[in-house]
Amino acid sequence: MTQTMRAQRLYAETRTVTVEDVPIPTPGEGEVLVKIAYCGICHSDISQIDGTFTPKLPILTLGHEASGYIAEVGPDVTGWAVGDPVIIAAGRPCTTCRNCLRGQITACQNLRLMASAYDGGWAEYAVAEARGLTRVPDNVPMEQAAILADAVSTPYGAVVRTGKVSIGESVGVWGAGGVGTHIIQLSKLVGAVPILAFDIEPKVRERALDLGADYAFDPTADDLVERVAEATNGRMLDVAFDAVGTSSTFDQALASVDAGGRVVLVGMTGQELSLGPSTAMARSSKQVLGHLGYHPSDIGVLAALVSHGRLDLSRSISEIISLENVADGITKLQTREGNPIRILVKP
Repeated sequence: MTQTMRAQRLYAETRTVTVEDVPIPTPGEGEVLVKIAYCGICHSDISQIDGTFTPKLPILTLGHEASGYIAEVGPDVTGWAVGDPVIIAAGRPCTTCRNCLRGQITACQNLRLMASAYDGGWAEYAVAEARGLTRVPDNVPMEQAAILADAVSTPYGAVVRTGKVSIGESVGVWGAGGVGTHIIQLSKLVGAVPILAFDIEPKVRERALDLGADYAFDPTADDLVERVAEATNGRMLDVAFDAVGTSSTFDQALASVDAGGRVVLVGMTGQELSLGPSTAMARSSKQVLGHLGYHPSDIGVLAALVSHGRLDLSRSISEIISLENVADGITKLQTREGNPIRILVKP
């Protein structure tokens, strides 16, 4: 093995991203070295490039949706061997804080996020904690495996853990892109009905209908709340997922849920949100819930669903690009060129 690898590096101060030759990392105790097969481009990566989010390191490798093959096993690692196909969890809980000790590792008070607190997967190799690995089933393509780490697992956590969607509940999804598409599919999988999708792009609305939505609406319509009422036979939404995170999408989601309904915030921007008058919120008993990330075990559940044909991600990979063409992929995601669900990097 050569001593260096190619990696797409972010310089946070100048917000520049460039391919460089850097040393191949060495796995430490409890870690493995993974040869990256594919790694997704996520909006949170872009948010670190444009300065919306500030990474923990001044220079780092982005990318946190990665699949690959174990290339080296570090000390005290058991159950894994060179060549094993794996998915890397995109966070490292401390395991010692109050929340971790309660088993609430998704709420870890000292959580270190991949591609923010340590190097990510836009590179030929990445170091990962063995405890955060998921084995890829033989019949699951590695490109689909990569997006299970966030693009699908975060929606899974939002639907199952935070939103707690039950069979027969009505669901609305604002923004049917990379995250929203999978919220729609997973809501259908758990038995939600009807499922309403909201997106400004006509082709995205058509795709949402193909992938499981019962209705798809343009959120700029003046009579949107009336359309929601008609689609739900007057009962409005039980759960609304805001996969965009703007003030306008949040306002629409909040207005569209029934009394006692839940609004789950999944998309993140820097915009201020308002709940309106406290009396209205109190009387309606509406709930607003923030959601971030997933439990590492969720990846295994999703891998099994894909393996057994319960969850179809064949349309989720919009394009695969080289490490040198990451800038093109970022531009396409920002401009929504071709309405991508996920663009993957193949180092």
